[in-house]
Amino acid sequence: MKRKVLSLFLVVAMVLSLGITVSAAEPADDLSGAVVILHTNDVHGAIDGYAKAAALKKTYEDMGAYVLLMDAGDFSQGDPTVSASQGATAVELMNLAGYDLAAPGNHEFDYGYQNLSTLAGEAEFPIVAANVLYNGKTAFEDNVTFTAPDGTKIGVFGLDTPETATKAHPAKIQGVTFLSGDELVECAQEQVDALEAEGCDVVVCLGHLGIDEESTGNRSVDLLEKVDGIDLFIDGHSHSTMSDIAALTGEDCMVGDTIVTSTGTKFENIGLVVIADGQLEATLIPTADITVTPDKTVSDRAAAIQKEIDDDYGTVFAKTEVALDGEKANVRTGETNLGNLIADALVWGAEETGEQVDAAVTNGGGIRASIAAGDITKKDINTVLPFGNTLSIVKVTGAELLEALEASTYCTPESIGGFPQVSGIEFTVNAAKAYDQGDLYPGSTYYAPKSINRVSIQTVGGKAFDPKATYTIATNDFMAAGGDTYYAFSAATVNYDLGLAMDEVVMDYITDELGGTVTAKDYGAAQGRITIQGVNPFTDVTSASPYYEGILWAVDQDITNGTTATTFSPANPCTRAQIVTFLWRAAGSPEPTVTEQQYTDVTNTNAYYYKALLWAAEQKMETGETFRPDDPCTRLEAVYFMWCAAGSPETEADLPFTDVAAESDDCVAWAVEKGVTNGTTATTFSPDNSCTRGQIATFLYRAANAA
Repeated sequence: MKRKVLSLFLVVAMVLSLGITVSAAEPADDLSGAVVILHTNDVHGAIDGYAKAAALKKTYEDMGAYVLLMDAGDFSQGDPTVSASQGATAVELMNLAGYDLAAPGNHEFDYGYQNLSTLAGEAEFPIVAANVLYNGKTAFEDNVTFTAPDGTKIGVFGLDTPETATKAHPAKIQGVTFLSGDELVECAQEQVDALEAEGCDVVVCLGHLGIDEESTGNRSVDLLEKVDGIDLFIDGHSHSTMSDIAALTGEDCMVGDTIVTSTGTKFENIGLVVIADGQLEATLIPTADITVTPDKTVSDRAAAIQKEIDDDYGTVFAKTEVALDGEKANVRTGETNLGNLIADALVWGAEETGEQVDAAVTNGGGIRASIAAGDITKKDINTVLPFGNTLSIVKVTGAELLEALEASTYCTPESIGGFPQVSGIEFTVNAAKAYDQGDLYPGSTYYAPKSINRVSIQTVGGKAFDPKATYTIATNDFMAAGGDTYYAFSAATVNYDLGLAMDEVVMDYITDELGGTVTAKDYGAAQGRITIQGVNPFTDVTSASPYYEGILWAVDQDITNGTTATTFSPANPCTRAQIVTFLWRAAGSPEPTVTEQQYTDVTNTNAYYYKALLWAAEQKMETGETFRPDDPCTRLEAVYFMWCAAGSPETEADLPFTDVAAESDDCVAWAVEKGVTNGTTATTFSPDNSCTRGQIATFLYRAANAA
């Protein structure tokens, strides 16, 4: 079967038939013999879209096509219109819209396995998830086959992200196993083989795996590198569109012989796949551009559900002077003002019950939306916090808290749902340092840190951090049970649930503590509780570079910057003026005590290095009349200047180098002893070799660590 993503005549004709201008081709009204798959994913409560999906299905059926409507998960959470009923209203609308099949996403397990089992019983379509086991047996159906009137047989199997094991509340999915890694691959290949053995002409994986980097190893694109025989992979989880997929796979959106497609989120698009004449074609239809009349039955029911929610949740209870940032890209990578507000509310809520807490931690992945400046309704808060979480207390040692923060920022600045939004804690993440991966946490897809490399905590509860102290932390029940990366919380010696709904705690905090107004003074911006260092803006400095940590450290310390906004030019020679300027900045840019320049070749008082060379003369780095600021700095000059800046300490270390003159022994011996640098071979130092920008940054970084 030929597989194409480019919209060929048939797809163009079908799209044109809906009144969408795509090309000048004439639409065909007869689609007899064609198989059409319409698909959605990550709807997250955008219930208005179901009426258009239903109308599309009927339109193509009326044109003679055999039509299947599928969803790739996360349909039961994201907005009060579906979360208030724990997904029941979503299933009701999907029944009315005529869905033929769905795979569960991780959020289908937010309300527990038993709730999803109930929803599966209410659904008039199968739920397929071959890699989801309950007490060792397949929890739902693993695959389903459909046969078109022309005899074309389509086999569909489902997969759900193994991340569900840590993204769903652990206590709500007891007994549930999500196959991952090699077991996921084996499961998928077995499904393909079984469907081919049944004589399927087309094999489809309806998967909720996604393409996010944090999911590496269990992504759709990873799976397809190892599994043969899948014709079409309908993806979800990462809220990706085909353009996002193309950026990873190439513009054809194919991995091997498999087309990968996904519609984004919240009915941004409806996916269209056409199987006809031995070809399989895939495209997306922007839902806003669809002109067919929405299905009235579905539309009326969606409107009624919306009204029920608006009547219950629509009352304004407070206001905010500022926009509160809950954007996914922000709350999972750094501190935001909404993260501050929610964490502060947890501290306040716990203390209102009589608890004495030191701090609060809540996961960025639990914050699902922003709040615009203006009125705040109950619906706004419920949309931000849709999971029904409750306020919990854990007591952990400082070392355990440090482990939790290290694990939950292991990939920062890359996005991670476990990213900690905090109150009462000040901490720093050095993103330039590698995560020291240890053992896999029990029942998790995340790994414990073998050592603490990236995170340092400055204060907890307003006091200096003590790894041996015991801290009382307010959090949510999901994290207290070890959700996301917080296994250290689940292992706490004291761990109990206060039973207070998290969204209600936040609403009470705003009304009772803040007087009904979130002010710009209190929450106009993130408050600087979290510092992230070592974020790499440079395209020419990769994590594999031996200078990576040194360069990012030097930039964070304002010792140097890039040659452009996105390049550092690590291989460029470093001049004598540059290294002295770097040393001066590392020393805090002290004001020189003299104003008259010693060096006759340094006359431009506006030069970036002018004050640095006044300071260099005071340090006796160069005692001659000229400095030669633009000359490349040699290895010997570099360590000599650094040795002078360190106070010219004496050392008795013996040197093995045959090419270092006796008068240079002290500075070179100091550099070797401090781990600043070593020889180019066991017996040579190569003192006259030029130093690069990357080398100098690394020398300074090592010297600072040695100090």
